[in-house]
Amino acid sequence: MNATVATSVFGGFMVLTVVLGLLAVRGRGSGGGLTEWSVGGRSLGTVFIWVLMAGESYTSFSYLGAAGWGYNFGAPVLYVLAYMSCGYALGYVVGPMLWAYARRHGLVGITDMIAHRYRSPWLGAAVALLATVCLLPYIQLQITGMGVVVSTISYGAISLNWAYFLAFAVTTGFVVVSGLRGSAWVSVLKDILVIGTLGFLAVYVPLHYFDGYGPFLDRIVAEKPQWLTFPGHASGGLGPVWFLTTTVVNSLTVVIFPTTVAGYLGARNADALRRNAMYLPFYNVLLFVPMLLGMAALFVVPGLVGADSNLALFKLVVDSLPAWAVGLIGVAAALSSIVPMAVFMLVIGTMWGRSVLGALSRPGGGAAGEASGEGRGRASGGRQKLWSQLVVVAAGALALLLTYTAPDTLVRLSLISYEGMAQLVPMLLLGLVWRRLTRCAAVSGLVAGFALVCVLVFGGHDPVWGMNAGIVALAVNVAVALLVTWLGPRDTDERPDAEVLALEDEFPRDGALPQGGAVSPPVSS
Repeated sequence: MNATVATSVFGGFMVLTVVLGLLAVRGRGSGGGLTEWSVGGRSLGTVFIWVLMAGESYTSFSYLGAAGWGYNFGAPVLYVLAYMSCGYALGYVVGPMLWAYARRHGLVGITDMIAHRYRSPWLGAAVALLATVCLLPYIQLQITGMGVVVSTISYGAISLNWAYFLAFAVTTGFVVVSGLRGSAWVSVLKDILVIGTLGFLAVYVPLHYFDGYGPFLDRIVAEKPQWLTFPGHASGGLGPVWFLTTTVVNSLTVVIFPTTVAGYLGARNADALRRNAMYLPFYNVLLFVPMLLGMAALFVVPGLVGADSNLALFKLVVDSLPAWAVGLIGVAAALSSIVPMAVFMLVIGTMWGRSVLGALSRPGGGAAGEASGEGRGRASGGRQKLWSQLVVVAAGALALLLTYTAPDTLVRLSLISYEGMAQLVPMLLLGLVWRRLTRCAAVSGLVAGFALVCVLVFGGHDPVWGMNAGIVALAVNVAVALLVTWLGPRDTDERPDAEVLALEDEFPRDGALPQGGAVSPPVSS
């Protein structure tokens, strides 16, 4: 009976999820093109941007990994709160800058921006390949996370394999049709459930198991003091230096992460992004709940090891709550997988449809692209959208297939995902504010940084000297880029600064573009 009730609640909300995604594009027809599909026509307001970007940051990790880290290690899990809050502060400046640059030049993602900045379609395609390698593991992790949640809240009635397929089918079902706008609509439902369920659990679990927060915290201090200080319990050396360096490198990375940038570019104006950067940290308060409840599970369900520790929160839920409540909490956790997974898939599709397949089909390559008119850009938009949608299905299917057949393949790649994406920071952010950074220098820095990340991480040297390996590689990346800029070939790009750089007057406070807000065609991307 419990399985039937919980599964029925879950199934009903999954149907509602697909319906919401499809309703998001009702009345908009099918001719919106790539911009409408990939960045919501650049028309999302503050509320939709807030729930969408909160949805990207609040994933299945928040229910599973955060509780698991709290259960296993304790204090080191607070790095998530630190880097996300610092990233939002950086996003107050970076978000409007990238939004204005992309809008001015008709761009729809970071690979587009890089191709335009360095006048090199092949570089945009290469970055798309690199970013795909770093993003695919996140799709698999969300599929796996949702599978674990669904199997657990159904009391085992739904197998892991069927749950994995359900995650893929529901997400693909609405994102292919409705794109970013559909993800934003589903994010509203997700946030209502997340805030409601975590708010309830934050009160219920301490009262039910410990008679309140006072006795609960007293017991942690008395019996588990290692969990409250760095480097935590059995964390392998995740001390204060690791915490600080991880916060720095992750906060830099999150502002240029392709899924974050997709949220930026969907905004109606720059002020929506500034307000969003101020409001998002409030959402982070919710992350304390699974972290604390993970430590509460130490006393209620001791002895969880390996992957089972990620179920610490759900062990508390399934053992003490009625089936309908278990179903609701499972829906909130599942949607926390579906929303970010949808954006990951959409971003991979957009990068390939625009920067890889789009570049291959563009006559004359890079320079020829600059002679193309706005009309041709609109004509190719339909083809690029179709290619992007096909790549969405292919990327999701590949992640699903590897989840079934070779899950360790993407899990190993996930080790370098964030630290690898960090190596794009100089190429993108430094390149948009400093004209002297040449294509040769940016590529040299990227290659050096990414290679060092792979050597350190796969060689078992992360942390290195107590520091996050990503920041060591990023320092090498910047040093190489500067050295090649000063000693290597000079930039021969004769375009004016307004065409190459993200200038301050490009992102005024009211979000209006200068010179009547004209948008140039997607020249070389």
